[in-house]
Amino acid sequence: MLKQTLDVGLAVLLTGAEMAALALFLFVLGLEKWAAQGQRVADRTGRVFLVLGLGATGSAALSYGCARAGLSATCVAQAVWALLLACVLVVGAGNECWTRIARNRLRRRLRRERLRWHRSQRREEFGHVAAPVRRRRWR
Repeated sequence: MLKQTLDVGLAVLLTGAEMAALALFLFVLGLEKWAAQGQRVADRTGRVFLVLGLGATGSAALSYGCARAGLSATCVAQAVWALLLACVLVVGAGNECWTRIARNRLRRRLRRERLRWHRSQRREEFGHVAAPVRRRRWR
């Protein structure tokens, strides 16, 4: 009876502590964004991915340790928490990758249109070509 009570109490305590730490981290990130007054915050997405990845890995390792110790409720709670963090990480990373791909495709399309427009301005039939246009390279 004591082991079951300890197991459930530890499951609630550990999961609650991890949720509180994640909520505090997200609150601090929101506070940084608010303090920047809408300006860009350096590498915000990378920090979120790092915290989600480490949280999922830590919860999975803790779940394995609890399974070895015979604490089944804590093991299940930590495994579910690790799965949730991993799912949020995968969805967030997929969204970030799609955003970057879309941005790069838009830049490429605009660059092609700009080059096509400049070529159409040439007047080779009159014996001269328009002055070369300096183009900015994207990084």
